[in-house]
Amino acid sequence: MVRMVDVIEKKRNGEVLTKAEIELFVNGYTDGTIPDYQASAILMAVYFKGMNAEEQAHLTMAMVESGEQIDLSAIEGVKVDKHSTGGVGDTTTLILVPLVAACGVPVAKMSGRGLGHTGGTLDKLEAMKGFHIELTKEQFVQQVNDLKLAVIGQSGNLTPADQKIYALRDVTATVDSIPLIASSIMSKKIAAGADAIVLDVKSGDGAFMKTLEDSKALAQAMVAIGNEVGRNTMAIISDMSQPLGNAIGNALEVQEAIETLQGKGPEDLTELCLTLGSQMVVLGGKAESLEEARKMLKEVIQNGKALQLFGDLIEAQGGDRTVIEDPSLLPSAQYQIPVVASQSGYVTKMEADDIGIAAMLLGAGRATKEDKIDLAVGIVLNKKVGDYVEKGETLAILHANSEEVTQSTELLLQHIHIEDELVTPPPLIGEIITK
Repeated sequence: MVRMVDVIEKKRNGEVLTKAEIELFVNGYTDGTIPDYQASAILMAVYFKGMNAEEQAHLTMAMVESGEQIDLSAIEGVKVDKHSTGGVGDTTTLILVPLVAACGVPVAKMSGRGLGHTGGTLDKLEAMKGFHIELTKEQFVQQVNDLKLAVIGQSGNLTPADQKIYALRDVTATVDSIPLIASSIMSKKIAAGADAIVLDVKSGDGAFMKTLEDSKALAQAMVAIGNEVGRNTMAIISDMSQPLGNAIGNALEVQEAIETLQGKGPEDLTELCLTLGSQMVVLGGKAESLEEARKMLKEVIQNGKALQLFGDLIEAQGGDRTVIEDPSLLPSAQYQIPVVASQSGYVTKMEADDIGIAAMLLGAGRATKEDKIDLAVGIVLNKKVGDYVEKGETLAILHANSEEVTQSTELLLQHIHIEDELVTPPPLIGEIITK
């Protein structure tokens, strides 16, 4: 009989664990037969010694099998999911779901709430009055078959092992281990039932992974896991050294998503959605090449089909679809307060993390799970890296429900750098990783 102490010792010595040994840990810790101290020891051993691709796949599947797995086989076609590792102003899901669905690829999306700078996808959707994120499994499948798209909250019983292990990682300084991050993310995606997965791995100041090297290692680990367990998986590394798009905040990001679906969105957000969307359309079998897929995506923006489908999604889930013609129906903040440049020059750096914190301080995000989000507030940037700004010109507008915005204003002025020399902004797409 294998004992947990033997498994810990084996990994401590840098040896490769078997499927049975990994399952012993995951199942035993989930059902309470393995105590916290032994689970902490194995997590720390993994943190220092790492795991190979096969071990990571076994860990992922053990977490998938610890709870419910969503069966999407009743949905016609190849179901393609997209996951972003998060960032500031990351509105891509709201745009990609109708955009890709308009090209004929079914998008059955389960999303979460945000803890951090702004809300998650669910919070953003709830900025539209009446939108409900709970559907039964039957309603979910039916809606995707009828409309090609649905976005709901994650089921309570997906990957309970991951939830329990993550809570322990959080208090044992083992969060930032690539095998543990990769298997945690992929377990949720695989349990949610997609056939193919496109990953948007953020890199830079506003991302979990601050360097391109770390982002690439995480992307490679997740792509390897997905393909190892039979899901067609690829990843794009995208820049998060400055916020994506111009809007940071829930209702503000919904408005920006509508503008992007109308073909009037910010250049960087539009480009990232076209890049990710092209991969999704190809994986979904609706285009032979990325060029063909991109052409299809541009077409459904131009002919209004993608925006129409966003309206269908809103209506099907209880919201008022007229918001797509009249975004003034979204919650709006009482005050719009400009933040002006204290000198002339070029914007050379916008530290995404701190700009995100400035939005959170206005009430756009949660510092703790219990915090209530103000869906109306946030920041709209008027300038991005590489832009010229005159002294006294508006850098950003704070949308606030209180006139007391000193902290947010100071954060923006400290972390939007203006210098005499022009710099080239970092490339939006760092690398594309396939099997």
